[in-house]
Amino acid sequence: MRYCLILISLFFSLSVYAQTSGKKLVQFSGVILNVDSNTVVPYVTITNRSDDNQVFAANYKGYFSFVAHEGDTLQFSAVGYKREGIVIPTGLSDKKYTIMVKMKQEIINLPTVRVFPWASMDDFKREFLTMKFADDDLEIAKKNVSRESLAAMAANLPRDGQEMQNLNFQNNHTRLVNKNMNQRMSNPLLSPFAWGALIQQIMQGDKSRNQGN
Repeated sequence: MRYCLILISLFFSLSVYAQTSGKKLVQFSGVILNVDSNTVVPYVTITNRSDDNQVFAANYKGYFSFVAHEGDTLQFSAVGYKREGIVIPTGLSDKKYTIMVKMKQEIINLPTVRVFPWASMDDFKREFLTMKFADDDLEIAKKNVSRESLAAMAANLPRDGQEMQNLNFQNNHTRLVNKNMNQRMSNPLLSPFAWGALIQQIMQGDKSRNQGN
């Protein structure tokens, strides 16, 4: 029985080899492109399904070239693209076959993953039991408009454009008022009215001293 199995397997191998050796060799070459953008698809894996799943690879420009047989079935696969199959035709007049392979991008929708901040269910239960529940809407509103909250926001939040415009308008108004009160920002020591008021005060002080004596 063992010898029969060995003879059958040997006969099958010889028949397969005879079929393969009977095929003509061809130089199979080509370029792999994206069907939508006509850009090259680099490093595509090419598997010869008819010859013990031999694996070849395209270069970074999408170009490939290797020896195959007529009638071989070739599969092109790449990450993010749908697989494409090519069969080398038989009865070629030349010993080379060139082709342009176009592959279509494949969109893979991954399942949703939820990330939790707890390493285990025990940690989750512990955090849930010690969790402080929020106050009602009225208490939350009171805390948001409290003096401490408003002071903290005023200290940290930058001024917006409207607030800066109002501040500049107030500063300009104050500057104009001071300028009208003191024309051309003059020095009081150079004003004759100031000197006259000073002399009157001195004279009134001398009169009060004389009356006191």
